[in-house]
Amino acid sequence: MGLGDFFKKQLSTVIEWKDQQPELLLYKFPAPTDEVKNASKLIVAPGQGCILVYEGEIKGFISDEGLFDLQTDNHPFITNLLKLRQLFESEHKLRIYFYRKADILNQPWGTPSPVKYLDGQYHIPVELGAYGNYSMRIADPLLLFRDIIGSRNEYTTADTKALLLSRLPQTLISYLAQSKLSYLDIDAQLDRLSSDLKAQLNAGFSDLGLELKDFRIQGTSFDKETQQRIGKIADITAESRAAAEGGLSYLEIEKLKALRDAARNEAGLAGAGLQLGFGMDLGKTLNDKKEELTAYSTTTDPVVQLQKLKLLLDEDILTQEEFDAKKKEILSKM
Repeated sequence: MGLGDFFKKQLSTVIEWKDQQPELLLYKFPAPTDEVKNASKLIVAPGQGCILVYEGEIKGFISDEGLFDLQTDNHPFITNLLKLRQLFESEHKLRIYFYRKADILNQPWGTPSPVKYLDGQYHIPVELGAYGNYSMRIADPLLLFRDIIGSRNEYTTADTKALLLSRLPQTLISYLAQSKLSYLDIDAQLDRLSSDLKAQLNAGFSDLGLELKDFRIQGTSFDKETQQRIGKIADITAESRAAAEGGLSYLEIEKLKALRDAARNEAGLAGAGLQLGFGMDLGKTLNDKKEELTAYSTTTDPVVQLQKLKLLLDEDILTQEEFDAKKKEILSKM
């Protein structure tokens, strides 16, 4: 160390966080050997705060902006001359950490991998991906410094995002399990889902000195297999409702369709007939079953019977000629 550097270390300094970068949330002021001299000046700018660690202990923090005088035990010349055996270094260390008070706005997030849960309506496993943005702030700088940052010289927005994403999947899984939101309902409930997740995440972040000011889910996506499974279920549900409106059950319609297909395929007559519990003469069995379902009497509601005929026509169980004949019969008796 030259004589000029030696004398430079003895002079009081002005300490400030210049050129504050938006991605930095905490920044350690780079003082040589952490020896801040007595009567140095500390400038805390708007949107900043300051944590003071002196002789290994947190002495407090400054949350107000302004100009402050620092009083330490490091006196120019005398301290270093007395510390000759320690290479002119004092044990009276003052470390100054600036932190950002302003909110961290519009930070994008996305689930690193699909979240797996059981759909509340269809009761099948689904995989959900989600993305959005959030805003956060340091609510308790001392708590964050003690429990998270420690001896690090910097803490960034990337660190907060990693913390958020480490906690989000399990929080989301628990919420979906309790709320029983279905695949079909999630997009319509994004505002409520965002608000509830924000509250649950904040319950954990408050113990770390952080606070979510805003949390939004902007969109969701489901994996291809989930969409295919849900599509099949939706088709069956629609067919079941159509069958019910026609006075039949979904199972009855499926049996008739299977019997129709088997009757058209002589190679499958035996197997299909045995599986469905019908006799070997599938053509006659099919005709008998159609006659049973379309029989009309004065006690039958004609509207319901016409709906049943239309359903059987749409499913290609009745031919157009059979439908027209049965319809004419019903209308003639009304």
